[in-house]
Amino acid sequence: MDMLSIAVQNLTSAPVLAFALGLLATAIRSDLRLPEPIYQAISIYLLLGIGIKGGVALSEVSIAEVGLPILGTLILGVTVPALAFAFLQLLKRLSNADRGAIAAHYGSTSLVTFTAAIIFYESVAVSVEGYLTTLLAILEIPGIIVGLLLATIGLKRSVPWSESIREILAGRSIFLLAGGLAIGFLTGTTGFARIEEFFVVLFPGVLTLFLLELGIVAGRRLSDLKKSGFGLVAFALLFPMVSGCLGVVVGQLTGLSVGGAATLGVLSASASYIAAPAAVRLALPEASPGIYLTASLGITFPLNLTLGIPIMLQISNYLESVGL
Repeated sequence: MDMLSIAVQNLTSAPVLAFALGLLATAIRSDLRLPEPIYQAISIYLLLGIGIKGGVALSEVSIAEVGLPILGTLILGVTVPALAFAFLQLLKRLSNADRGAIAAHYGSTSLVTFTAAIIFYESVAVSVEGYLTTLLAILEIPGIIVGLLLATIGLKRSVPWSESIREILAGRSIFLLAGGLAIGFLTGTTGFARIEEFFVVLFPGVLTLFLLELGIVAGRRLSDLKKSGFGLVAFALLFPMVSGCLGVVVGQLTGLSVGGAATLGVLSASASYIAAPAAVRLALPEASPGIYLTASLGITFPLNLTLGIPIMLQISNYLESVGL
């Protein structure tokens, strides 16, 4: 399947079209919104379900098999936010706090982008290692910490580091992912079989609802682009391709399959809008939410959801063909 066919199939998938519908609802000023309790319930379902499935997959592999991918992921967790911060130094209009906040978001990961990638790759018969959820959880934390550390150099901190770290680890995304991993690992395939229909069959439909709501949220952030300037827009479009390629290369070098390396590339290219905003709001109150949320949710998220996922697969296929 060529690049155009893959991109068209991804763009016409139900989750992506639901996201586009959310954008349209905002554009025509519709009052469409998911009720907050339903949105929260869907978030919990997605996080816990991904964690459980990852834990089951992790229970079926040896430490020797996952050791190198975990090491590579940790390296990415430090390298990506450091690179983002370095690139952002070119944008003179940004404060150090804003640069660090953006770096924390791009060093962390997007659960929904990851989920959309897994579902899409499966739809085009590309297998992905089940334990990639473990790499998702691992990549989420160091990126935020490095971004906050870079931002606070030379600043008088108003919040202790211990409180910032606690906020990251106790946040909903990390807690549910880690808890789901533990549940899946301990119950294994036999235990998962009893709940498999709930967390597998229903999953794409629930994700579609979630992306409808995110389309509405992202649409309401698009107006912030005028305030952000061309430099930030260029960063939000170009940097994910750089970090995504780096993730694919690391995936290939650490022994992941074509689909696994592509998914690690998607993770590296994605930007957080769940865990990172909570931690940044606490640790960097001087940073502007309009800037880092516009970049991560308003620009990079739609880019990855529509083009980034198929592009990472094509890059992974190419690297595999040249024998990397």
